Amino acid sequence: MIARYTRSEMGRVWSEENKFQKWLDVELAATETLAEAGIVPREAAAKLRERARTDVARINEIEAKVRHDVIAFTIVVQESVGDPEAARWLHYGLTSNDVVDTAQALLIREASQIIEKNLARFGEILERRAWEFKDTPEIGRTHGIHAEPITFGLKIANWSAENQRDAARFEIAAREMAVGNISGAVGTCTHLGPEIEHKICQRLGLATAPITSQVIERDRHAQYLTTLAIVAASLERVAQEIRHLQRTEVREVEEPFGDEQRGSSAMPHKRNPVSSEQVCGLARVVRANSLASMENIALWHERDISHSSVERVILPDSTILVDYMLNRMCEIVANMKVFPERMRRNLDATQGLVFSGQLLQDLVERGAPREDAYKWVQSHAMAAWESETSFKDRIAADANVKKFLDEKALAHTFDLRRQLRAVDAIFARVFGKKSSAAR
Repeated sequence: MIARYTRSEMGRVWSEENKFQKWLDVELAATETLAEAGIVPREAAAKLRERARTDVARINEIEAKVRHDVIAFTIVVQESVGDPEAARWLHYGLTSNDVVDTAQALLIREASQIIEKNLARFGEILERRAWEFKDTPEIGRTHGIHAEPITFGLKIANWSAENQRDAARFEIAAREMAVGNISGAVGTCTHLGPEIEHKICQRLGLATAPITSQVIERDRHAQYLTTLAIVAASLERVAQEIRHLQRTEVREVEEPFGDEQRGSSAMPHKRNPVSSEQVCGLARVVRANSLASMENIALWHERDISHSSVERVILPDSTILVDYMLNRMCEIVANMKVFPERMRRNLDATQGLVFSGQLLQDLVERGAPREDAYKWVQSHAMAAWESETSFKDRIAADANVKKFLDEKALAHTFDLRRQLRAVDAIFARVFGKKSSAAR
């Protein structure tokens, strides 16, 4: 992934230095486990632990000649030990993917811990801002058209509930990836045996894949990357909504804009939602990567190498991008400007049309035939819409409506508080029974 979207903490996880260190961690865990079992001399295992080192430049130099990264790695590590007798026990009983797949699980565990932390932080920001605007009226829109009243807090609470599901999904996907395999060239555990395999994985803090070929089956990876794609899509959903709400004609929300930030090289007045647009664009990349991960599931027989080149791209890139996107959205949502007065102005712009559904329901409840009531309400709604006049005034003057709803009943129909009476109950379902005073 290009440096523009790579945050330092996640970048270190996917560095060449860390990758080779994780390979070495697996090698040393294997050697020490075998030493405990009396297969490898304890002195050799101790020397490997003390002296074994990696050297990225040297590994790359040798790989250019041997065209095999694991062989290049083992040569360099053996060189660093400086004791042929101890060095010969490195990689004993292992095949390449015993090291690579198990080490990859360690890398993904590190990356996942960062993402889990970010999901939790985003959840805290969403919850705080949802409570902040719990009672701020806003027009709800369907098909981009004014529908019925909501509150801006409800909109954010909806995002928060999705983030909660994303966090739960991601926890499962990350756990499914935290498995190792030391099962040999075709998964039969021929050289070291299942018990040794389990102990090596246990030493590394990993579960043991119950069965593998030479590699850990890639449905796990597909689940992981698809879950990342869902997280990215959830972030896109929030970002896209902020973009819509920032449009000049709407202007209910505005993403942060720095003091020295410039929106256009030609138009000094511009304050564009570029950060939200960036998140929407990057979500496309993560989604595309998830498709590649599903194509990695089907490998030839007990293993081919077609998945390897793909994963060198999609695993680092997807975790790096989701890390970046989460942090970007944390900044946007935490610091976005909200304009309650504009929200109320937009809510009132159609002069009561947004209460048509409640009016229909009240008429039916008071005895009006539903089909007749629908025609009365729609007729006045269309006329009010086209003439930009008061829907409420038109309804109040309709003799058919007056038969069923008096002035007091109509006031109840057009009462905004009535429309929003369930907000507290919905918040309790999303966040638990917490009062706003407790925050």
